[in-house]
Amino acid sequence: MPFIPPTAEQLLALRVNAGISESAAVTPDLVAAIVEGIGDFAAGEWAPLARIGDTEGAVATDGVVRLPAGYAEAYQAYVAQGWNGIAGPVAYGGQGLPMSLATCAQESLGAANLAFTLLPILTVGAIEAIAHHGSDAQKATYLAKLISGEWSGTMNLTEPQAGSDVGALRTAATPIADGPDAGKYRIKGTKIFITWGEHDLSGNIVHLVLARTPGAPAGSRGISLFLVPKYLVDEAGNPGRRNDLRAVSIEHKLGIHASPTCVMSYGDHDACIGELIGAENEGLKCMFTMMNAARINVGSQGVQVAEAAWQLARAYARERVQSPRAGSPDKTPVAIIEHPDVRRMLLRMRSLTEAARALLYHTCGEVDRAAQGDTAAKARAEVLVPMIKAWGTDIGCEVASLGVQVHGGMGFIEETGAAQHFRDARITPIYEGTNGIQAADLVTRKLRMENGGVLLALLGDIERDAAEVPALAGLADECAQVARWMIADASLDDRLAGSVAFLTMCSVAVAGWQLLRQVRAVATGEAPGNLALTEPVTARFFFDHIVPEASGLRAAASAGAASLYALEAEVLAG
Repeated sequence: MPFIPPTAEQLLALRVNAGISESAAVTPDLVAAIVEGIGDFAAGEWAPLARIGDTEGAVATDGVVRLPAGYAEAYQAYVAQGWNGIAGPVAYGGQGLPMSLATCAQESLGAANLAFTLLPILTVGAIEAIAHHGSDAQKATYLAKLISGEWSGTMNLTEPQAGSDVGALRTAATPIADGPDAGKYRIKGTKIFITWGEHDLSGNIVHLVLARTPGAPAGSRGISLFLVPKYLVDEAGNPGRRNDLRAVSIEHKLGIHASPTCVMSYGDHDACIGELIGAENEGLKCMFTMMNAARINVGSQGVQVAEAAWQLARAYARERVQSPRAGSPDKTPVAIIEHPDVRRMLLRMRSLTEAARALLYHTCGEVDRAAQGDTAAKARAEVLVPMIKAWGTDIGCEVASLGVQVHGGMGFIEETGAAQHFRDARITPIYEGTNGIQAADLVTRKLRMENGGVLLALLGDIERDAAEVPALAGLADECAQVARWMIADASLDDRLAGSVAFLTMCSVAVAGWQLLRQVRAVATGEAPGNLALTEPVTARFFFDHIVPEASGLRAAASAGAASLYALEAEVLAG
């Protein structure tokens, strides 16, 4: 089944949820041109490669990683058409447009080919880190090539012994005192799970690597960030000699087979050269600039895979004929889309996908307003980031699983493609900070912002604005009650024990609110085409089914941690 870009849905979300019209940098015609153009590109260039990317995948031979036929040409077309630079700084060749539009481009590309889209997603993170924390010389050398997409970027955090505990990393960075590389550092260590750490699609790969300098404090306080290119750059700004780094291997994974996940070795011959970004021991601060953007983009991947799974399932449900409609006097078999349970699954898939998209674009809109100096938007975006990353990717997994179910037994057969979405989706709740870490972030750092004021203000806005949907207004109130309990009475263990349930409740409340805003836009004639018919029904399903489920999580969110520790570890695991 060919991929159909969800152009109408994206335009609605950009206008209503992101507030794209507030930006002086764009006009409605420009927004429509970009959304339609990237949709056509994704459908024509990237979607046809998704299947071969899954079946053949990236292949590593003697440290060289190659992608299947067609990937290099598709990537070069992507670079040539300027899609990588939508939100990049104008001073370095970018278009300076809102993040919301760049997110839309990534959404279309990822729905067409999820694994491939990780390449530009990681590059965006590198651009963010260098633009915010790099020296003028580093910006001049690297930003233009990264923004164009001619070069790509990576994030190097995880090490075999450290996992999510970044503070436990051991990679070393030793200052170079003299010679042509004086002022730089020798990097030595091993990193794992490095997405697109090695490949043959771009002219250079700019690795951003967390490491420790001699005598650095223990834990996360002693981490610095280094720029380590695959090819060292000469004085003219061109790739020169190969740096002392290599991909030892690539992982054999459940999904995203076209995205090479590398084990990277730095300094095998003690000749790996890196440059410090920012100040020593402030690497985590610099990396979090990348991480926030990456977490939003991974939340977008939840929307992407949900959209792809939904499209495949609805097409199959229209075509698959099986059994007469229950209770019908006509015993002629009908397409399974006529059966109540299939209708339930399809409506659930659609409503969850649309709600996650609404939350995604609302988050991006707040980021765009923050970039214009709106401090309230900046604070609200901080609260929304863990929601879109965690709930957005949970939705991707659920919708992909429902897609398999709609296909029935054929969904378990690889040839239909439903299983690929299910396999690809499963990594998204894990990388860029597991969803449990996102939930912990919400109930600790984000809940503490203004002593709960930022989150409570958001929930108050929802409760007031959603009075016409009592279940949604009630959910917002329940979220606020749990938040106040967590702030005033709950221990840290209690908050963490209820964090996942609480994050789900809050995410559903915000997403439902944004769907309600879409319904109002439809009522005033702002929704294009078929959305005028479908959007109110999709939202009503969400209000009637998903919102009450989220309200049912209140007990879990406030149950406390006692039952989690009622058994000793040896008994629990015995």
